[in-house]
Amino acid sequence: MKAELHNYEIFPISFPEEKEITLTVRPLGVHAAFKAETYRVELMDIDNLQFNRNETLTVSPDGDGCLRFSAVFHGEKEHFVRIFNGDSRVVQLSVYSLASDLACRRPYRGDLHMHTCRSDGREDPAVVAANYRGRGYDFLAITDHHRYYPSLEAMRRFADIPTAYNLVPGEEVHMPLTQVHIVNFGGLHTVNGQLMDKEAYKDVNGDPAQLALNGDPAPALTREEYEAEISAIAEKLEVPADVDRNSYAVCLWAFDRIRKADGLAIFAHPYWLANVFHVSDPLTHLLMENHPFDAFEVLGGENYYQQNGYQTALYYEEWKHGRVHPIVGSTDSHCSTEHNRNAAICSTIVFSPKNERKALINSIKEKYSVAVDTISAEFRLVGEERFQRYACFLMHNWYPIHDRLCATEGYWMKEYVTGASDGARDVLAAIGPRTEELFDKYFVTE
Repeated sequence: MKAELHNYEIFPISFPEEKEITLTVRPLGVHAAFKAETYRVELMDIDNLQFNRNETLTVSPDGDGCLRFSAVFHGEKEHFVRIFNGDSRVVQLSVYSLASDLACRRPYRGDLHMHTCRSDGREDPAVVAANYRGRGYDFLAITDHHRYYPSLEAMRRFADIPTAYNLVPGEEVHMPLTQVHIVNFGGLHTVNGQLMDKEAYKDVNGDPAQLALNGDPAPALTREEYEAEISAIAEKLEVPADVDRNSYAVCLWAFDRIRKADGLAIFAHPYWLANVFHVSDPLTHLLMENHPFDAFEVLGGENYYQQNGYQTALYYEEWKHGRVHPIVGSTDSHCSTEHNRNAAICSTIVFSPKNERKALINSIKEKYSVAVDTISAEFRLVGEERFQRYACFLMHNWYPIHDRLCATEGYWMKEYVTGASDGARDVLAAIGPRTEELFDKYFVTE
C-alpha cells in the first residue's frame, strides 16, 4: 500500500467527469490530524502538470477533523489532490474521473478458471473459494476438468453466508475429438455432462441437481449421438488443409452449447506448452479470425514467457487487424492456493454495473475488462488503453484497501467451512455487508 494511504483516506476516489463532487480527506490517527486553521488544496490533472492547469482551494477542517471540498473534474483521467500547510506539502492523494459509460460501472476482480481436488487440484472447492476471497477476489468460478458439480458444491456450502463475494458456476470443457480446452464460465448447466460417458455425468449418476444450477440440465447424449452431431457440423465447414476439421467442429459445438447454457465461452491458453503448443497455430489463428468464442484467456496458468507473452502478442496483433476480442485473465490454479507462486498469477478486472453472474458475462462480452498479470511484484495489464489506465490507478489506490477487508472475510470463510470456529458464521454475518459499504463509499456511479 502507498505510504500516504496508511495516514489518510480520500473518498470518493472514482466518479463521473464534469460533475460537481464533494471529496472528504480523513486523517487516520492523531499523528496525521489537520491542526491548522486553514489548508491550501491544489487539484491537478496527471497529464497537465507542465501547463500548471490546477485549481487552488482554501479549506478548513470540519468538526470531525476531516477536510471537505467540492470541485468539478474534467476528462477521463487521474487527478492529484495536494494538501499544503503554508509552504509545506502535507500529502498528495489521487482520484479518478470517468466518462459516463465507465462511471456507471464498478471494478470487480476475480478468476474465471481454476481447479480443486475434484479434478487435478489439491484442495476442497470450498477452501479454494475461501482462500481466494482472502486474496481480494470479488467473484470466482471453480472450473474443474470435465466436471461442473464442484462449482455447485462450493456455492452451496456458502449459501447461507451473507457476503458480497460472488461464486459462479463453471467447468473446463473437454470433449472428444479435440484437444482444445474451453471454459464454461457462469453457464446454468453443464456442457461436459451432456455426454453420458463423461465424468460430469457419470460421477453424479446423471443427477439433475448436480448437472445444473436450477436442476434443469440439457439432455445428455450417447457417444454415437455426439459424434453424429460433430460430423454434421464438420461436413459444412471450409477449413485450411492444416486444420483438423473435427477439432474445429467440436470447438464450435462447445462454444454454442455454453451460450445455450447462458454462460461465457472462453478460449483458453492456446500457448500452454505441453511439450508443444497445446493448440496448433493454424487452429488458433482460425479461431481468432472467425471468433466463435465469447472471450479469449489472454493471461493465465504459467509463469514462463511463451504462454502469456505470446498470447498477449496475439491479442494485440488481432487488434491491428481490426479484431478486438473480449479478454480475461485467470490463474488456472491446480496446486495449493497457499504457498504457491502461481496461486495468484493472473486475474480479471471486470467493469460491471453489478457483481452478478449475468452482469459480469455481459460486461466481458462488451469488452469492459482488463487482464491482470501478477507473476512478479510489478503488475502488468492487458487491454484497451483507457481501461489499463483506470485499472492501474485502482491497483495502487483501491485494491490495497479493498483487499485488507477481503482478507478478513476470507479467513472467517475458511474457519466456517472447515468447522474450525463455532462463531465463524456470526462473524461473517457481521462483516458481510462491509464490502458493499466500501464500494458505496469510494465509488460514485451516477
